[in-house]
Amino acid sequence: MARGVRVGALLAALREAYPVVTTELDWRTPFELLVATVLSAQSTDRGVNAVTPALFERFPDAAAMAAGSVEEIEARVRTLGLYRTKARHLNELAVRLCREHGGAVPSRRAALEALPGVGRKTASVVLATAFGVPALAVDTHVLRLAGRLGLSRGHTPEAVERDLRRRIPRQDWIWAHHALIHHGRRVCRARAPACGACVLRAHCPRIGVCASGLSRIKEA
Repeated sequence: MARGVRVGALLAALREAYPVVTTELDWRTPFELLVATVLSAQSTDRGVNAVTPALFERFPDAAAMAAGSVEEIEARVRTLGLYRTKARHLNELAVRLCREHGGAVPSRRAALEALPGVGRKTASVVLATAFGVPALAVDTHVLRLAGRLGLSRGHTPEAVERDLRRRIPRQDWIWAHHALIHHGRRVCRARAPACGACVLRAHCPRIGVCASGLSRIKEA
């Protein structure tokens, strides 16, 4: 089967399983999404969602967070990994948002990536989810599934993103990113993937291999 045909069939099966899907982070404004995404590094969405209600009650916008202290932020996110570094980044990015963007979250990649604690993945999540700008954020789940499903031979987020951008239609980038994450969390897990229950098994070149522990993807 030609690669284009196989990728199309794979995406169709994924679409049937996850027709409407979005981030599992709780957010109401672009600022809240930016903060939650920064906090999600090396932390679970569930863990982030547990701390953000109190955080956003105290710091509802960039101005409030910029006027607050790093210690106040730390006190509200200390259950998360790297909380001291994240708290410092959040305070610094809030100051930058107020000074350079009038307190608003910018909708341009370069401006987002210039903020403290914001890399390409975080910028992609905010662009796609808050502003509807086509973007493909590659996290550990997307990296793993891209390799297992034969969508990329890359071993870095940058290489995988380049391959996915070529093989997935631009209009599907936002949906595909979220769908791959959901599938990775629920079915194609890093350990003990549920290959027998996988809706993509007919399109997966490594069916059964991952379950036996012989996957070529080195898990983070």
